[in-house]
Amino acid sequence: MQLFYISGIAGNTCALGEEESWHCVRVLRLQEGAPVHLTDGTGNFYEGRMAKVHHKGCLVEILKTTRREKRAGHQLHIAMAPTKNIERFEWFLEKATEIGIDEITPVICDHSERKIVKPERLEKVLVAAMKQSLKSWLPGLHDPANFRDFITRDFPGQKLIAWCETGLESQLHELYVKGSDVLVVVGPEGDFSRPEVDQAIAAGFIPVSLGESRLRTETAGIVACNTVELMNRIR
Repeated sequence: MQLFYISGIAGNTCALGEEESWHCVRVLRLQEGAPVHLTDGTGNFYEGRMAKVHHKGCLVEILKTTRREKRAGHQLHIAMAPTKNIERFEWFLEKATEIGIDEITPVICDHSERKIVKPERLEKVLVAAMKQSLKSWLPGLHDPANFRDFITRDFPGQKLIAWCETGLESQLHELYVKGSDVLVVVGPEGDFSRPEVDQAIAAGFIPVSLGESRLRTETAGIVACNTVELMNRIR
């Protein structure tokens, strides 16, 4: 099934954006009357048919709407330092969306080699991953934040910081409480500075280990994401 994205639908018809319309017409060569599946990224799936075909704006008639609620029990928020090579950060966004994640915040740390990101580009990666994995919820992408400011914000759940110097006795799968909302912060290639870790602990964060191996930033983010997802699947 090919899934298309539209930011909002009101009524029984909707117009696809130019990029999605181009894909419909030039790549898939859909004709009028062809079935179409869409999501708005807020939990809704739509079944429709092509009412008008044009590479700059296809018109779709909505025939059926199916609502999917967010997964019950937990919300996962990962705050991660953008990697020097932005493609690695985009890889994390893609895979985390496929696995299951609710919110993402780029954080700028003392050792960050990249301090600027383009939210529009990152949003496109999230949308593409949502469509590819046939999900109806688009992860929330927050504006980049300074690490020291970010950790002082209120968060109604577990607060964990993945730190390379944490002992193996404090592993994520042992400290995470199944079914709980959780915020995991992951540092840059050079890890967090000691003052950052101390400030995080003072703000209520618990240092956690992600295993014996030294992981790249984007790999650490995926390990954290997958660990939380798997623990919540186990009955």
